[in-house]
Amino acid sequence: MIYVHIPYCHSFCTYCGFYSELDCSSREAFVDAVCAEMDSRRGELSDEVNTLYIGGGTPSVLPPSDLKRIVEATGRSGWEEFTIEVNPDDIVRKGPEYARALKDLGVTRVSMGIQSFDDRLLHWMNRRHTAADAEKAVSLLREAGFENISIDLIFGIGDFAGQEFTDGIWESTIGRALDLGCQHISAYQLSIEPDSALEKLLERGKFTPADDEKCARQYEILCSKLGAAGFHHYEISNFALPGFEARHNSAYWRHVPYSGFGPGAHSLLHHDDGSWERRWNLPDVRAFIQSRPSEGEVLTEEQLRLERIMLGLRTDRGVPFHVLDPSKVGCMVADGKLRMEGLMIRIPEEYFFISDNIIEELT
Repeated sequence: MIYVHIPYCHSFCTYCGFYSELDCSSREAFVDAVCAEMDSRRGELSDEVNTLYIGGGTPSVLPPSDLKRIVEATGRSGWEEFTIEVNPDDIVRKGPEYARALKDLGVTRVSMGIQSFDDRLLHWMNRRHTAADAEKAVSLLREAGFENISIDLIFGIGDFAGQEFTDGIWESTIGRALDLGCQHISAYQLSIEPDSALEKLLERGKFTPADDEKCARQYEILCSKLGAAGFHHYEISNFALPGFEARHNSAYWRHVPYSGFGPGAHSLLHHDDGSWERRWNLPDVRAFIQSRPSEGEVLTEEQLRLERIMLGLRTDRGVPFHVLDPSKVGCMVADGKLRMEGLMIRIPEEYFFISDNIIEELT
């Protein structure tokens, strides 16, 4: 599994807390540094799952020539799954040639951040696209031959720009998303990320978060409508038509080793001596270009156990019973908050919304 972080964006979204840079002038040097990092770390690449995920930031700000260099630097081909994140505005502005170039590059799956089909909300989020752009982008990708398109949506929004994010707006968003005929939908509750523009709005009293009752209700609407449309709710925030579950992300949740490249990227390495190590590159593109600094830690058995519980219980597959404390499981099974199926324990969908609380009790 390989993850590559592209640190560039053309604008910062109101809610975003991920590391990215507006200045793309270092782009060529960055691509050189990523290729060099891959070459120097080639021995650590896991063969367990042959997937490539190019995320960001906004990878679609890069021209196909840069993306081709990065893909070739992996030294691999014949991907089980090759995902790239894109912005609708980039696909529409660069046109069908760019979409076809992604297909020719070997991309098998496109993940597109649409977030909403309400233009007022998109403007408040500081997104670069309109609802019409999002629909056009999906059409262009489909015309280029993509049969596996994932879109991101956001719910649980408080008042925005003096307006209320109602259940009706959310239901309309889901309906338009389903009309697009995409194979995968990821939906996330709006969160206040440190150092984001949204955090500053909150501090100045210009934003009021949605309460838990509203968020829970909108999550229930999401589950109900996507379930009725035949989507498999395979992870708390992820829904797919059968057979289109994200292989790369699913491997994360199964705690499969992976290697991350680029500033801010993380890696999980399983060494020959049986030890597990987590490493991460510092989120600084200039420092990355100069020396590719990284930090890391060897994980203890208890850290591994807790990580596997926290990741596995996010999925409908769950975790093996033996990793849990039996004394904490019984009451939750009796209450319906946990379900035992064979040797696995999982959280039923009706309790996914409070999964953080359940996992906290178990750990």
